[in-house]
Amino acid sequence: MDIIWKIKEFEELSNFELYQILQLRINVFMLEQECLYPECDNKDLKGKHLMGYLNNQLVAYARLLPPGVSYPDASIGRVVVHPQCRHLKLGNALMSKAIAQVREDFPNEDIRISAQAHLQGFYERVGFERVSEEYLEDNIPHVEMLFEKEKGLD
Repeated sequence: MDIIWKIKEFEELSNFELYQILQLRINVFMLEQECLYPECDNKDLKGKHLMGYLNNQLVAYARLLPPGVSYPDASIGRVVVHPQCRHLKLGNALMSKAIAQVREDFPNEDIRISAQAHLQGFYERVGFERVSEEYLEDNIPHVEMLFEKEKGLD
């Protein structure tokens, strides 16, 4: 299985790439998770887009944001793996690449995320630490988590 990874600024995305990103995010976050929220929140315009392709199909995605967009820290969000590809365990590779890119772009910044609470263990395994009590975001339990800038990558 050869995943082809691409990282692009918003302006570099083709119409088709943007369509695939929005389709995957809407299908998972809005339809599968039955969560109605503003998917197009203008943050896409300010970040980088990490895309993983298998046989020309977008199967993994994360949005990488600079400091000052979602948090004072840099952040990673909209982390998603295509439902038909979850058995491939792409989450670790996706997060490893996302963290490495954010660290390269913002070496002096911590990385802060809002993680769905049931995924806390996954994010801890890739180096994040929980830094908040559980809270509801879009009617789904979340926790804020932090990857400190001093932390090394495995």
